[in-house]
Amino acid sequence: MNSRISTPRVPPHHEFAMAFTSSPRGARLARRLVAHRLDAWGHPYGGRVNDAVTLITAELAANAVRHGHVAGRDFHVRLLHGTDTVRVEVTDTRAERVPLLCGQEPPGDAESGRGLLIVAGLAARWAVAPREGAPGKTVWAEVSR
Repeated sequence: MNSRISTPRVPPHHEFAMAFTSSPRGARLARRLVAHRLDAWGHPYGGRVNDAVTLITAELAANAVRHGHVAGRDFHVRLLHGTDTVRVEVTDTRAERVPLLCGQEPPGDAESGRGLLIVAGLAARWAVAPREGAPGKTVWAEVSR
């Protein structure tokens, strides 16, 4: 996995970015707005790209709320629609809580810990990088169109 955020090789056809409150409600809103934006960009609800990117966004936003929350700080979502891929980036303000890229499944009775396995299964590639210009981290994933 790449440990640095690389800018897309080709400028995106479309871009969406927004800050959300670091709460379950903010995570739900992020998921819904990403699905809506993808639909507007030609990836309909229920289609492969919309479903995959929306589920990835839901997992990354939930992780930002659960593991990246700092009181009074929002998390950010950025969606880039390029020629060959759709990229979603979720940024939070906790630099010290970086997810592991190992892909190891938790014990069978564990109630959490499978979200990044879902991301890895749906994404063509994904990684974690330090947040640019401020404390925190960005987790990103790309889905082939």
